[in-house]
Amino acid sequence: MKKKKIAATLLLSTAAFFGTISPQVHASSAEERFVVLFKDTDSLPSGYEQTIKDAGGNVVKSLDKLGAVEIKTNNPNFASQVKKSSLIQDAAKEHEVTPETAVDSDLLPDFEAGAANDLYHTYQWDIKQVTHDGASWKLPGGTGKSVNGKDIVVGIIDTGIDYDHPDLKQNYAYGKSFVAGHPSPKDEEGHGTHVAGSIAAKGRVLGVGPDLKVAAYRVFAPGASAYTSDIANALMTAADDNVDVVNMSLGGYDWFQDPEYATKDIVADVRLFNRAIQYAIKKGVTVVGSAGNNASDISKPGQLSGDNNGATHRSPSSQTMIRVSSNGEAKNLAYYSNYGVGKIDVMAPGGDYGLDWLETRDPALRVGTKRCLSTVPGGYAWMQGTSMASPKTAALAGVIIAQHGKDVLSPSQVKHIIQKSADDVFKPGNDSYSGFGLINAENALR
Repeated sequence: MKKKKIAATLLLSTAAFFGTISPQVHASSAEERFVVLFKDTDSLPSGYEQTIKDAGGNVVKSLDKLGAVEIKTNNPNFASQVKKSSLIQDAAKEHEVTPETAVDSDLLPDFEAGAANDLYHTYQWDIKQVTHDGASWKLPGGTGKSVNGKDIVVGIIDTGIDYDHPDLKQNYAYGKSFVAGHPSPKDEEGHGTHVAGSIAAKGRVLGVGPDLKVAAYRVFAPGASAYTSDIANALMTAADDNVDVVNMSLGGYDWFQDPEYATKDIVADVRLFNRAIQYAIKKGVTVVGSAGNNASDISKPGQLSGDNNGATHRSPSSQTMIRVSSNGEAKNLAYYSNYGVGKIDVMAPGGDYGLDWLETRDPALRVGTKRCLSTVPGGYAWMQGTSMASPKTAALAGVIIAQHGKDVLSPSQVKHIIQKSADDVFKPGNDSYSGFGLINAENALR
């Protein structure tokens, strides 16, 4: 898998990037991690541990409700040996996924106490665009308060949440960490906190649903990526916790048909994500994810791969979840946003530098306040990216659920409402840039 090649050719050229957006595979070592998927998709068969042991592996983590395990092994032939068992569907080296890092990030210099909603009124064009200047908050369920009195919770699979932030602490529900050596769900980087603020901030900045609750499912340590099994485990756990919505602003791609890395070694990774997504949806969770920041047509498989010999899969992804591209304040497709026929469901504000800069790419014409302002640990920051678009759609899902009551609508019904209420901003109907259009909270709640 040519991960270094993808990272080198596709990362947007800005010094403000932190982290990478392409998945990485561990370098070869004496001991390696594998994902093993059994044919039974929702349980582990009797004797599975012995099957793994006979092939030279030791079970590290069991995802029993997904019919999968993570193992460690010193056996270089582990995959081929274990797949001889009639119990096994797939086995391959485990990959890693990063947060869908923001295109750039700038802190708001002043974190002094201010009047309630002052930063919203001054800077948050993106929240105003989704809510129609707060009109959606005046409708039943519009702020995220459920009509049946039960909390509507959006689970955030990310870097954690700064639950002490004054704009978030009243809407923070709980948190769990899936990061070894980091038992706290508290955000140490900022990405997850920015996402949480876009959903449910209630202070100097506001989220799309300022009365929604947010829950942290932390899968990333500072500067690190997460194993596929960690993300799958977090999604499975969120579903078991009866959250209403999950947001995944994750940066994953799997490249099929690389001559140096067999397709069969990618399929296990993709299938595990698909199992976790379907598990959550079957449990009533609306799953929302970012489209990615490579300015690429992800319906054309060779584009991200760098040649015409491979096929790139956006991961995690599924047609049953809600996939979100990003727009600027002018309702244009953001310059970094991925797109593609059949790959995008809706578009939401993720920010850019404005149309004047877009036409010339002159750094002097960049307008930083056309990015998205939200919460970060210790303050506020502007960011742009599909990571900033996805949580606004997750919040919209939350307020739609709030209007009808917890556990009333199915994920497919929530998705349908989001799609049918979206504003056509390009060609009528479904298009490659915005899917069914730009999300509109007021329309969705009327």
